[in-house]
Amino acid sequence: MLMKDYTLRSLYHLVRRINQYASEFKSLTDVQLQDKTVFFKHQLENGKTLDEILPEAFAVVREADRRVLGMFPFDVQVMGGIVLHQGNVAEMKTGEGKTLTATMPLYLNALTGQSTLLITANEYLAKRDAAEMGKVYQWLGLSCSCGVTAPDKDLKPVEKRAIYAADIVYTTSGTFGFDYLLDNLASNSAEKYMRPFGYAIVDEVDQVLLDSAQTPLVISGAPRVQSNMYRIADNFIQTLSEDQEYKLDEERKSVWLTPKGITAAEHYFRLSKLYDGQYTELLRQIMLALRAHTLFENGKDYVVEAGEIKLLDEQNGRVLEMTKLQSGQHQALEARENLDITPDMRAMASITFQNLFRKFKKLGGMTGTGKTAEEEFIETYYMKVVRIPTNRPIIRRDLPDLVYSTLPEKLLASLDLVKKLHQKGQPILLVTQSVELSEIYSELLLREQIPHNVLNARNAAKEAAIIAEAGQKDAVTVATSMAGRGTDIKLGTGVAELGGLAVIGTEKMTNHRVELQLRGRAGRQGDPGMSRFFVSLEDEVVFKFGARWLRHYFENHSFKFGNSPKRLKSRLIYQAIQRAQNVSDNNGYQQRKSTLEFDESVRIQREEIYKQRDKLIFGTEHLDCQVKNILKKQINTFVKNSHHLTQQRISRFIWDNLSYSYQIEDSKSFDQESLTDYLYDIALSQLHNKINSMNEGDRQSFFRLAILKAIDNCWIEEVDNLQQLRTVVSARQYAQRNPIYEYHQEAMTSFKKMKSRIMQQIIKNLLLSSILTGENGESVIYFS
Repeated sequence: MLMKDYTLRSLYHLVRRINQYASEFKSLTDVQLQDKTVFFKHQLENGKTLDEILPEAFAVVREADRRVLGMFPFDVQVMGGIVLHQGNVAEMKTGEGKTLTATMPLYLNALTGQSTLLITANEYLAKRDAAEMGKVYQWLGLSCSCGVTAPDKDLKPVEKRAIYAADIVYTTSGTFGFDYLLDNLASNSAEKYMRPFGYAIVDEVDQVLLDSAQTPLVISGAPRVQSNMYRIADNFIQTLSEDQEYKLDEERKSVWLTPKGITAAEHYFRLSKLYDGQYTELLRQIMLALRAHTLFENGKDYVVEAGEIKLLDEQNGRVLEMTKLQSGQHQALEARENLDITPDMRAMASITFQNLFRKFKKLGGMTGTGKTAEEEFIETYYMKVVRIPTNRPIIRRDLPDLVYSTLPEKLLASLDLVKKLHQKGQPILLVTQSVELSEIYSELLLREQIPHNVLNARNAAKEAAIIAEAGQKDAVTVATSMAGRGTDIKLGTGVAELGGLAVIGTEKMTNHRVELQLRGRAGRQGDPGMSRFFVSLEDEVVFKFGARWLRHYFENHSFKFGNSPKRLKSRLIYQAIQRAQNVSDNNGYQQRKSTLEFDESVRIQREEIYKQRDKLIFGTEHLDCQVKNILKKQINTFVKNSHHLTQQRISRFIWDNLSYSYQIEDSKSFDQESLTDYLYDIALSQLHNKINSMNEGDRQSFFRLAILKAIDNCWIEEVDNLQQLRTVVSARQYAQRNPIYEYHQEAMTSFKKMKSRIMQQIIKNLLLSSILTGENGESVIYFS
């Protein structure tokens, strides 16, 4: 059994046992080694636990890695594999072989027959690792698949079912999340393809579970009624000036009109009072346009490619595929960039990464920088972070930051270092946080006639090729902080003698983890290397989160071109910059915490709805009694809640819910009891007419589909409503009210209303639908 204290001593003890088995298995033939898979499965069926067979299973995979891939996992990689199996985060430095490490716990957990996944941050890694590591699993008798396909290939449910049926699946966090949401929009069992969540390893776990966790995954569907005011509002916003017609708070990411701005809007649109309640939609469009121009920056928050707005991950500069801003903000950005305005779609389903990954029975993660965020991993995902020793000592030199007052000084100083290193042929990785700054550096290097590669969101397709060349002599690579994460930078011939790879950071990053990750691009597996960051008081983190006196200091120190950059050496300034980064990191944590707290209501509702859907899709019980109970309950509710039962009101209820053609006799009068019986008889009559000619199977399928469609239509409306509600309640903090508490209160009320709407919609689907026979003889149902 595994020891429960997770100390390095216990890991070393277990590694020794695995090494003993590994020595024995060297003498086995290929067939004998492959037969171990069947042997392990029999042991599990006979009551053994994964922990009990771990030493032998890990030893088998190590030997298989040697024979198939020509690579034998080091002891430290085995230690990492044990930590991953335990459901914790293994912190392994860059270049320590996390990809190979994962083969051991993936094989072990796949022996149970439950779903076993490795989830990466980008498609390239998922495809590469599935192809390379998949050879080992297949050699040992397990199946392996890749969940990532070509963007233009739309897989059918049967194809996706085959992918997720494999023993081990490699995929990306985005693909897996969207597949989960789509699977729970299926209308029948034939369209379902995912297995229950078993075990998963998340590669670059801090990027996926922390940095990407602030943005929920959302599937959009039916378009809303499109506003025609986007361009008009955009034209108006361009006439305004900051601090005159509007105020901007960059730290809180909020912007608002001043009294002068409100007056300007009333004059521009020829209104008397903008805020009197008549011009709600216009006011919304003005605020969307104002946010688009002030809170979003081209090259930092998004890029324009092929006539489309593509959002960027603020942590690493990667394009967020299949992601759009909600509530009309995306359309406002399109108006700003003078692009075709796409439809504003309703949100059909959504989930946060936190709640998605907490659904796994067991979750492990690996990264080079996890220890600094251990508290959040424990609090959110119940995972400890275990720091694994490196196979060889790290000899990289991490030099202290150099601080300058202005951006031009920082640019010139960092460029001087680049020129010195390039003159001797040392490879350089020059890292920026935004696409815009990476292109500025590219221009500067071109002026200095220094050949280089640029890696940012605009050429991410070449990422692997660019990173593969980054360690060669004379190579200069300008990259956003995406910087080929997950791909090793191997040194070319003679580079070690020149000092190895030099990582030059060009601004203070949003958190310390990102800086550690970037420094770790150099010095893999005991290679030489160096890293240094250049910082200015104009860096976004410093400017946004730094103390006010830093701004005053910056405003009093200008720089003239032609002068030499003046480095700031004050310890007070260094400490203030470090505090600004800490505030930025804490701000990110609070945003992730807020996202999780907001999603709690959605999670409860989502799980309830998905549970009901699965019960309908996979259920075998007859629904006749349930249908009749729903009819009776809704009729009772109508009668009890109607204070004036006029003939017109009764007729309206019948036409809207029971029958389009039924007429009440003029002389008919009712009390509550007789009216309930009367309406129930109409409902049963309509239902019998519809299902009379159906056999038992068709009747139950009709009932299931009618209920399922009612649930789906109302749930889609509820998801979209909750998305809009988050925006609404956020403004209530200015009235000294807790937005999260307000959100949960409103969400509860909304959920109760949705359940009532579902019952109403079920009646309509059952009684007012039309069943026609198609050309191929199959029945086609049209719901009202």
